[in-house]
Amino acid sequence: MDVALALDIGGTKIAAGLVDADGALVHHAKLPTPDGDAEAVWTVVDTLVTEALAEAGGRVRGVGISSAGPIDLPAGTVSPINITQWQGFPIVERVSTLTGAPVRLGGDGLCMALGERWRGAGVGASFLLGMVVSTGVGGGLVLDAAPYDGRTGNAGHVGHVVVDQDGEPCSCGGRGCVETVAAGPRMAQWARKNGWDAPAGADAKELADAANAGDPVALQAFRRGATAVAAMIASVSAVCDLDLVVIGGGVAKSGALLFDPLREALSSYARLDFLRGLRVLPAELGSDAGLVGAAALLDA
Repeated sequence: MDVALALDIGGTKIAAGLVDADGALVHHAKLPTPDGDAEAVWTVVDTLVTEALAEAGGRVRGVGISSAGPIDLPAGTVSPINITQWQGFPIVERVSTLTGAPVRLGGDGLCMALGERWRGAGVGASFLLGMVVSTGVGGGLVLDAAPYDGRTGNAGHVGHVVVDQDGEPCSCGGRGCVETVAAGPRMAQWARKNGWDAPAGADAKELADAANAGDPVALQAFRRGATAVAAMIASVSAVCDLDLVVIGGGVAKSGALLFDPLREALSSYARLDFLRGLRVLPAELGSDAGLVGAAALLDA
């Protein structure tokens, strides 16, 4: 089989797949990210990779790895915030030894952007920001049709663009980042503080249900989050001269609740002539984007 092996490593699940030359996912398996030490997490990766290799007949043309960050491209290591057992974990070396194949590593936001550009909403875009708006806000950049890794592999962390100088503290240690306003849990938290009568355990999905039912506080929470995302998009687009932004993730699944006020706000922020044609589209590949994009790293 002339296929690439792809890995997508996150805090709740680890997935592996085989991707053919056309970007189609021809094998897909996933397992929960375990508790325990670093080797317990590695055991899950080993299991998934071994199964995928067997499915491919023992040979693949290479391995692409999408990982939550931070990552360190020069060192080939990952230190995902949501996998505390892996700090400086030598993922490239371990996967290379296991498979005997060339390995490329990329951040999960970058791989999402590459996947959407290959098979999703971003086909043909040369200057693309791929974003995930979910429990956090992440992203990755494709510039001049090529993945932009940055110095360490962490370029595109758009969730930490500051949109409110006097804003709330962020998990990154800063304050006022777009993630503090637009991430699902932060939206729900703001709504509760401002009068949303939320059921126990309610999150962004319940907030979307309330907004769709006409709850004014829930609607304002989405408008507030969308406006913050629009301000960030305008800033990043002005710096990078983007032509397309693709947004996925749990909050983006709310559809018009996010995209309508986002596009409205963007029209007032992105006023430069070269930004007038900037498009913002919902992602199409869902959770498969990371695997497809990881495979795309091999040809980038």
